[in-house]
Amino acid sequence: MTRLFPLVCLAWILALIVAVPQAQAPKALPPVPADAHADVPLFAHSSECVACHNQLVSPFGEDLSIGASWGSTMMGNSARDPYWQASVRRETIDHPTHADEIQAECARCHMPMTQKAAEAAGHTGGVFGYLKDGDKPEADKRMASDGISCSVCHQIAKDRLGTPESDNANFVVAAPVNGIRQVQGPYAIDAGRQRIMRSVTGYEPVEAPHIKQSELCASCHTLITKAFGPNGEVTGRLPEQMNYQEWQHSAFNTEEKSCQSCHMPRVAGPVRIASVLGEYRDGLSRHLFIGGNLFMLRLFNKYRDALGVEALPSELEATAQATIRQLQQDTATVSVSGAALSGSTVDFDVDVKNLTGHKFPTGYPSRRTWLHVTVRDRAGRFVFESGALTPDGAIAGNDSDVDAARFEPHYEQITNPSQVQIYEPILGDPAHRPTTGLVTATQYLKDNRLLPRGFDKATAHPDVGVYGAAARDADFTGDGDRVRYRVDVGASSSGPYAIDVELRYQSIGYRWAHSLERYDAPEPKRFGGYYRAMASTSSLVIARATGIWGQ
Repeated sequence: MTRLFPLVCLAWILALIVAVPQAQAPKALPPVPADAHADVPLFAHSSECVACHNQLVSPFGEDLSIGASWGSTMMGNSARDPYWQASVRRETIDHPTHADEIQAECARCHMPMTQKAAEAAGHTGGVFGYLKDGDKPEADKRMASDGISCSVCHQIAKDRLGTPESDNANFVVAAPVNGIRQVQGPYAIDAGRQRIMRSVTGYEPVEAPHIKQSELCASCHTLITKAFGPNGEVTGRLPEQMNYQEWQHSAFNTEEKSCQSCHMPRVAGPVRIASVLGEYRDGLSRHLFIGGNLFMLRLFNKYRDALGVEALPSELEATAQATIRQLQQDTATVSVSGAALSGSTVDFDVDVKNLTGHKFPTGYPSRRTWLHVTVRDRAGRFVFESGALTPDGAIAGNDSDVDAARFEPHYEQITNPSQVQIYEPILGDPAHRPTTGLVTATQYLKDNRLLPRGFDKATAHPDVGVYGAAARDADFTGDGDRVRYRVDVGASSSGPYAIDVELRYQSIGYRWAHSLERYDAPEPKRFGGYYRAMASTSSLVIARATGIWGQ
C-alpha cells in the first residue's frame, strides 16, 4: 500500500504532461518501449488497482468503489474461505496419492494468481503452502490471499471461452502485445489514459467485449471433478458445478440475460470509472458479485482477525445486505392454493418458482432450499409442521441430517410431519452410497434443485439433468414445482386454519459441515468450531406465503 500515494501523484503529473499536447493537437502519443515493463509480473495485487478505482459515487450518492465492493465478496476472499480450506484438506486426506493434484485443481479457482504463475513456471502450485503457516515466500502468500483479484478476470483472453477446454478454470491469460501486458474492460480507452495507466502500473487498458459475456464466468463456474477410489484409481467423473450449462438450457440464454446482468448489476446514469482522470460512463457494473453465501460473509466478519480479512466490517455487512436483498427479491417465490377442509383433513397446494437463470440453488453442492410449512388451528396451536430448522443447523425430519447413509426423497405429496420437501443435490459414490466427498462422487442420487424458466428436463444434457423422483414428477418443470399437502388436523381441533409457508435457504447444509468432524486436521477442526457457533443463523427465509382457510 505504500506505493499507492506516489503512484497516484505520478498519474496526475503524467496527466498534466499528456493533456496539454492532446488539447493542442490530436496526434498519436509515442509508444512506450517494448522492454519498458519487462519486469511486470503475470498478475498484480489488487492494491495496485484500488488507488484509482475506489472513491466512486453514483449520481444518487451510492458508493460504487470497485475495490471496496470486491474486497468484501466471496471473490475477494476466496482463498481465506475456511470451509474451502477444510474441504480441500479433507480431500487430500481421503486421497493422499493425489494430494498435489487435488490442491492444484482447487487452487486454480480459489488462488488463481499463484496457481497460474506456478503452472507457467512449470511448478505444481497448491494450497496449503500459500496459507499463513505455509512454507512459501511471504510475497507469494500475499498474492495467494488476494483471491480472485482484478488482474485475473481482466486478463482472461477470449480464447476457448465457453468450450470444455476452458472448464475447471483452464482459461487463457492474455498474452502481452508488443511486450506490454493488457487489462481488458468493457469500454474503449483513449490513448492518453492508456499511456498513463501503462506508465504507472505496466499494464495497458484495452476494450474487450467478451468481458461482458457469460462465457467469461463459465470457466471457473464449470467444474467437473475426477473421482478416485481407495487405491488411487480413477473411478469416474462428476459435473459438480454447471451454472453456465444450466443457464444455457434456460430462457435467460435466449433473452441474453448474462451472468453479469444479475451478479454485477449496472448503475443507472453516467459514473466516473476511476477517481483519477476517470471518464463518465453509462452502465458501470457494480463489482458486488452477489451470490447466495450470506452465511460465509457473516462468518468472515465474525472471525475477521483469525482469517486475515482486510475488508472493513461495514463493507462486509453491506455486501451481506445486498445478498439478502437478492435472495429475498430476485430468487424464488412461493404461493398457496387449492385449500380445502374435508372432515379432519386440510388439503392445499404449495407452488414454488425459481426466478434465477440457473438451477436454485446452484454452484457448490452443499447448498439446499426447502419448504417449512406450518398449520395452526383456531386456538393458535400447531397441528402440523414440516421442515423446521433446529438450532444446530439441521432440518427436523430430514433423513440425511440424522443418518449420513440416507437422504430425503423428492415428494409430490406430503402427509406426515417427518416428510420434508428439500431441493438439493445428493452425491453418490460408485456403490450408490451418499457422500459429501467431491473426489469420491461419481453421480447424483438426487437432484431436484428448482429449474430455471424455460428449462426442459426431458432434453437436458445428463450433466445438468434431474435425478431421483423429481425426474418423474409431472409438476416439477421449468415453470416451478407443486407439492400437495394433506394434513390431518385431528378431531379435537377446529378451524379456521392458518397455513404458513416459508422457503428457507442454507448455503452449507448440516451434513456437509458435520462430515468434516472426523478429520483430525487444523482446517476441518477450525471450521467445525465456526459452524457450531453460527449454526442457528445458517438459514434465511427467502420467500413466504400465508393464508387462512376453513372458516
